[in-house]
Amino acid sequence: MAAQCRTVDLKFLELAPEIIINIVEVPATPEQIFATFEDAQAWPKWFKGIQSVEWTSKKPFGVGTTRTVSLGALKVWEHFDRWEQNKGFTFHFTQTSLPFVRALMEDYQLEKIDEKNTRFTYTVAYEPSLVLKLSGSIGRAALRRNFGRAAKSLVNYMKKT
Repeated sequence: MAAQCRTVDLKFLELAPEIIINIVEVPATPEQIFATFEDAQAWPKWFKGIQSVEWTSKKPFGVGTTRTVSLGALKVWEHFDRWEQNKGFTFHFTQTSLPFVRALMEDYQLEKIDEKNTRFTYTVAYEPSLVLKLSGSIGRAALRRNFGRAAKSLVNYMKKT
């Protein structure tokens, strides 16, 4: 049975109890990166741990779009709160199959550096559940490491495409 997550708004990105920010330079244009983000089949290739992504809304995607992401034993249901084509998007979890957070929001920002490079700012804001709180610094460090790897993996993936 899925655990409901608390609904949050964009202010959560600044007010959450835990905030992780990763910034990397990606050797691709914002348009190329955004196309990768829209491609459900690409996510498992660059975001370690993701097994599948299913868009549960039809194109064109935008505010209100939903999707489901499977990460092995963990499945999350997401709702998009911000969508700016080729610039970024923000979503929050509506449910999780494992109750590790009470609320989680991810923000993806793309900023053109020059004709071939883009700054990707990846922010994850969350409120841990009791389970994650009990894991202490180990759980927080694992999340920080996994989200940092994702940002670096996007760089490596875009180098190959």
